[in-house]
Amino acid sequence: MTFAHWLPFAIASAILVAIPGPTVLLVVSYALGHGRRYALATTAGVALGDFTAMTASMLGLGVILAASATLFSVLKWIGAAYLIYLGVKLWRAPVGVGDAPDTSETRTGRIFAHAYAVTALNPKSIIFFVAFVPQFIDPHTAMTSQIVVFEATFLVLATLNALAYAMLAAAARKVVRSPRVQRAVNRTGGTLLIGAGLFAAAWRKSAT
Repeated sequence: MTFAHWLPFAIASAILVAIPGPTVLLVVSYALGHGRRYALATTAGVALGDFTAMTASMLGLGVILAASATLFSVLKWIGAAYLIYLGVKLWRAPVGVGDAPDTSETRTGRIFAHAYAVTALNPKSIIFFVAFVPQFIDPHTAMTSQIVVFEATFLVLATLNALAYAMLAAAARKVVRSPRVQRAVNRTGGTLLIGAGLFAAAWRKSAT
């Protein structure tokens, strides 16, 4: 694979991951509410979730989802319900006035799991990878090596993007100290997550 062949994929991926979605909203909300440590936990969850979705799609799960309306519907409803659950939880989350974040290992693990689930349990992501990556595959070059390079490129860009959002939000947390402002941020993020869940539930398989 040449640099000229890889560059368009890298540019397209960078643009796509920069567009805020449910995952970015979750990262920002946790970073604002709990600080830098949880920003890192959510970023790790996003990275593992993207790796899971992209690898599953490359191994053929995306083709199965595209062919099986039942399986697609099951995963769609699971993902939608989870987004709505997290949105309601975030909307109702209490706000603190102190600077010290909760350093509970259980809380860190839970936030990591939430970020992973939001990213990985999204059938649209798997279908998207199946539709997106082949556009850049060179049929005259070994496919496996191209997929590995493309997947690694996308994962690095997605991880750096999530980390950038998280660090900016964690830094803004030092400025945003008012419980009223934090509550407004939580409720805005929660409302957007709920909206994303409802959209995912209403999104038809034919839209892919």
